Amino acid sequence: MRVPYRKPGKYSQMKSDPMLTSEKAKELQDKLERLKNFSRPRAAEEVKRLAELGDFSENMEYQLAKGRLRGINEGILRLENQLKHAVLIPSQKQTDTVGIGHTVTITNGKTEKAYLILGSSETNPQQGIISHNSPLGAALLGHKIGDSVKISNNETVYKIIKIE
Repeated sequence: MRVPYRKPGKYSQMKSDPMLTSEKAKELQDKLERLKNFSRPRAAEEVKRLAELGDFSENMEYQLAKGRLRGINEGILRLENQLKHAVLIPSQKQTDTVGIGHTVTITNGKTEKAYLILGSSETNPQQGIISHNSPLGAALLGHKIGDSVKISNNETVYKIIKIE
């Protein structure tokens, strides 16, 4: 079976953000262990079992099992690479200026909202977790309480109320 060649997309060559909290690094390490110790051996056993049926060219179950095994191996390599290059976000003790790992409360004059600034792999805007690479996160970094911040592509001005 021949796999079609697809030109890499716009986001396929982007490097992942190495900034991780220790909790996220632990979660990724646990996932890696599960893939290595449970998923890969089961998938390899399934491939072996299906290979014994013979005729690989018409054995679709074998082809699918091989694809699953390749996916698991790729996931293992991706996680190992991410953990190898990870930079752990230290716990922030100083609250003079906004940094990665801080919770910042801002207002636009009408509403007040708190955001936790972390790495790109841990963002969840609905829960108030934003990336330091996002327009708002990047604009807040390095500012102090009372500073007003304007995002370059937005006309809204935000004022920093509290840094935790």
